[in-house]
Amino acid sequence: MTAPTDFAAIKTRQKAAWASGDYAVIGTTLQIVGETLCEAADLRAGERVLDVAAGNGNATLAAARRWCQVTSTDYVPALLERGRERAGAERLHAIDFREADAEALPFDHGSFDAVLSTFGCMFAPNPPRVASELLRVCRPGGRIALANWTPEGFIGQVFQTIGKRVPPPAGVTSPVQWGSRGFIAELFETAASTIVMERRHFHFRYRSADHMLEVFRGYYGPMLKAFAALDTQGQHALAADLVALMERFDTARDGTLVIPSAYLEIVITRK
Repeated sequence: MTAPTDFAAIKTRQKAAWASGDYAVIGTTLQIVGETLCEAADLRAGERVLDVAAGNGNATLAAARRWCQVTSTDYVPALLERGRERAGAERLHAIDFREADAEALPFDHGSFDAVLSTFGCMFAPNPPRVASELLRVCRPGGRIALANWTPEGFIGQVFQTIGKRVPPPAGVTSPVQWGSRGFIAELFETAASTIVMERRHFHFRYRSADHMLEVFRGYYGPMLKAFAALDTQGQHALAADLVALMERFDTARDGTLVIPSAYLEIVITRK
């Protein structure tokens, strides 16, 4: 008999991974995705908006710029602090920063007009539980808007490349499945009046593949932890694999690095 998946233990390890490094260094480069998602969700001034697994607050700040009343949540306090710093610098005061788990949101049913997540809740280990929570806290007729990396896109391939050297926990769905249309339909269609999905690209821009690897290896928690789990030979092999992947996706022709990374933009209208 297969032992049940220990989601609590997996989540503890994930939390430690995201708390390592400094994701905000990379997260701030993704700001345009938060802006685009808020436009797709058609946010209106005064709406109650929840950002789930908000990281350093890209969607949070984008919603606040649209005069929404925003609650920004993450289970890593250091990331919430980065979001709080950014909000203060921009004088965006209608934001409540709260530590919270995407699988157990501390809010009443139907508390929000819109629920957002950019490359965040897709990493929680129990997708059905996350979907249930997003639906629960969104009011009937409200919207759930998500941006999720696709399996075949660059970041999806990064995780696949890492997984060949450092296998992921058994029994856990790959986070990039959240970037598959069928997976989203399976999670949400019974509770949705409409689901609109668009494939989009975010362009990573770095000086070179070596530069991007240096930044991600130093600041992106999951990659930092993957390298830490390997011996010297394994680290060299993983680095070579990742540089080769970056160069394969590179579209720049001037000696720099430009990598289009596919993601799925999803707007779900709740019944």
